[in-house]
Formats: sequence, C-alpha cells, structure tokens
Amino acid sequence: MKVTNMLKIAPRRTDSKNFGGTKDKIMSLSVFSVSMAGIILMVFILGFLMTNGLPVLGESSLSEIFFSSDWYPTEEPPALGMLPLIAGTLAATLFSSVLALPVSVALAVFTAEVAPKGLRSFMKVLMELLGFVPSIVLGFLGMMVLAPWMQDKFEMASGLNLLNASLLLGFLIIPVVASLAEEALSSVPRDLRDASYALGATRWETIRKVVIPYARPGITAGALLGVMRALGETMVVLMVAGGAAIIPLALTDPVRPLTSTIAAEMGETPVGSAHYHALFFAGLILLVITLGINILSLYFEKRGGRA
Repeated sequence: MKVTNMLKIAPRRTDSKNFGGTKDKIMSLSVFSVSMAGIILMVFILGFLMTNGLPVLGESSLSEIFFSSDWYPTEEPPALGMLPLIAGTLAATLFSSVLALPVSVALAVFTAEVAPKGLRSFMKVLMELLGFVPSIVLGFLGMMVLAPWMQDKFEMASGLNLLNASLLLGFLIIPVVASLAEEALSSVPRDLRDASYALGATRWETIRKVVIPYARPGITAGALLGVMRALGETMVVLMVAGGAAIIPLALTDPVRPLTSTIAAEMGETPVGSAHYHALFFAGLILLVITLGINILSLYFEKRGGRA
C-alpha cells in the first residue's frame, strides 16, 4: 500500500519540477527579448542620427564644426561652427554640477546617517517628489521670477544667462543625486559602523572614514547620472539661458546649449538642408557625450563591486 502511494506521488513531483523549469525558461526568454528589443531600438536611434547627421560633413569640415565660433546656419553658404553651442552646454553642465553635487551628497549623508527615523522618511519622500517637478515649471519660475530679481539685484544686462540656467539645472539634479547617494549610503553594512564605533571612532569619523569610502562607487555613479540629467535638459536652458550662440566668458553671459538649439530651430528648418543635418549632428554629439559619461558610471560601479 505504501509503495503504491509513493508511485502515485512521484509523477506529481516530476510535473511540478518541469512546470517550475518551464516557468523559469519563459521568464528568461521574456527578459532576453525585452533586453534585445532595447538594444535594437538604440541601434536604430543611433543609425537614424548618423543617417541624418553625417551628411553635414559634406557641407562643412569637422574642424569648422568643432573649432569655429560662427553659428549662422541660414546664411549662404551656411556657417555651422558649433563651438559656442558645445561650450555653452559644457559650461551649464559644469557650473550646475559644481553647485548641486556637494549639496546632494550632504543631503544624502544627513538623511541616511544623521536624521531621526521620522525625519528620514519625510526627507526620502521629499527628494522623490522634488525629482518629479516638471522642468518647464522651473523654467517659467526662472524666466518670470529669478531673472528679473537677478537683473535688479545685481544690475545685470539680462537675467537670462548662464548663472540662471546653472542654478535651475542644479535644482533639477539635486533630488536625483541625493536619492541615489542616500541609497548607496544606506546599503553600507551595519557591521562596518559597529566595528568603527568599537575602535573608538565618533559618528562623524565613521561617516567620513568608513561609510562614505565604502559607498563612494554608488555615490559617484549617482553623481554622473545627475550630470547626464543636466546635460540632456532642454526646457530650462531654452527658457532661461539667454539663447546667444557665444562662448561664455562670465556667469552673466547668455549661452545657447545644444539641446536648446535643437528644440528652438528644428521646427523651422527645411528637411534635407545643411541646417537640418547640422541639428542632427548636434544630437549625435550629445549622444556621444552621454554615452561616455554612462560608460564612466558603469566603470565606477564595477570598480566598486570588485572592491
């Protein structure tokens, strides 16, 4: 009787294992399909940018595009020097990062290591909410409130300038970097903190010499993602950067980054013209810069994993 019961139960166990294996195969195939679809989509986007952007090299040389300061794409022949646009993009990204990254890390350290439990939960929710603020709302506030105030307070020729754009871009990337850095700090094992306290270290010594070094790869990766957020922002720089295609020599100078140039000029550009291809080439430049920062972020993550 017992042998008969065992024989009846055995096929059910085999079926259960087969079902579990089939389910795992389906999940693996689904994940692989979605990943491949994303890769194929990125390849098509890159191909589209190259197809529409590279023909500009027939109208202008690479040296003129990257080293000329003349951006007059509607003239005959068109002047397609993108040096002021690239300089404006890098300047706005650099100054916004300098303003925002220290504040973001300090906010993450306070939230993860210093704040009481109730305040910590509030700060995490606040950072998440600030990350969803529409950029066009910030651009409107910068154009209607911050620009007139700066113009009157500091006697500037115009409040729409590099400083205004950098402040708002910094406000945009603070929640992103602070949230990612807080997660990296919170993932530090409690044993490391306890060991530091056992050796006589204070809270601030533990944070500075144990917690932050351990979480540095995650913090660095979050900072680079914030830099990419500032690099690809369009509406803020379109509304408050001033829109002048010049190389900025001061924070009060107006600038015209690549993103705002594409957004402002693409709608009125004849399809197939040199101007049209130049704007797609500008998008290709942005893609290459973003890809480089992303690779750098992955490098720091892998380096932290090996450490």
